[in-house]
Amino acid sequence: MNVLVTGTYGRCGTAIIDHLHDREEYDFSYLNRSDRPDDHPYGGYDTVVANVTDYDAIRPAFDGQDAVVHLAAYPYTEGSWDDVHDPNIEGMHNALEAAREAEVETFVFGSTNHVMGMYELENEPDIYEPGHGIALDHTDPVRPDSYYGTTKAFGEDLGRQYVENHEYPKRFYALRICTVNSAEYDHPYGDAEAGVDDGEFERDSEEYERKVARMKGMWQSRRDFAHLIDCCLEDDTVEFGIFSGVSDNDRRWYSLEHARAVLGYAPQDNGEEWDEPPA
Repeated sequence: MNVLVTGTYGRCGTAIIDHLHDREEYDFSYLNRSDRPDDHPYGGYDTVVANVTDYDAIRPAFDGQDAVVHLAAYPYTEGSWDDVHDPNIEGMHNALEAAREAEVETFVFGSTNHVMGMYELENEPDIYEPGHGIALDHTDPVRPDSYYGTTKAFGEDLGRQYVENHEYPKRFYALRICTVNSAEYDHPYGDAEAGVDDGEFERDSEEYERKVARMKGMWQSRRDFAHLIDCCLEDDTVEFGIFSGVSDNDRRWYSLEHARAVLGYAPQDNGEEWDEPPA
């Protein structure tokens, strides 16, 4: 299967490289707005350098692809409308239109938990502790917490429009990704340790503990994220589907039942199994 990944060198794209690139059943190619030098850990890959806001620049990369994993986006909740509009609105439309013209069958979209972010804001900090009783799934009303979340909700809806009104793409998978970190911080203490390393707070602070509590619910390990991508690429039953992107954390508030039942998603990691960061 030929697979194009956009937004390759972010945290999610590099997890695909780390865990799926060498699989015999896939032939990956990559699209990113900048390349990496050959001596970089992610240098030397077949990369089209183009911005998803430039349709003519990205269009040839879609030819001959069986699937697209679209991750390119402005990813910050504090972003203004001007920040998110071009990459997340125009870029999403460009990616879908290129997939339609190139007759790409499968489109996997990197959506976000922030499509549903108001549920968290409304229930924090209790939602970060075990026993909160919340389990959000694809049937719950969308409640974005930011312009970023709203653009991802738009991307989900635009994907549905395409698969229901055009011959291609034939399948669309929206993954509401929780928290995938870089390899250095790929554990439920990752956000807290990053805050310490950046000088934002001390390791024994209340802020540190709150970051850990949240991540024990929101963490999706890099291998579990790559596994979820693999499940989508292997599936041929879904026309349009929305799935939670999270590991099998005891205190998660995003339900995994839909992804398990439809895609066979079987995450290996659970934030509750960690009681300290790695040495």
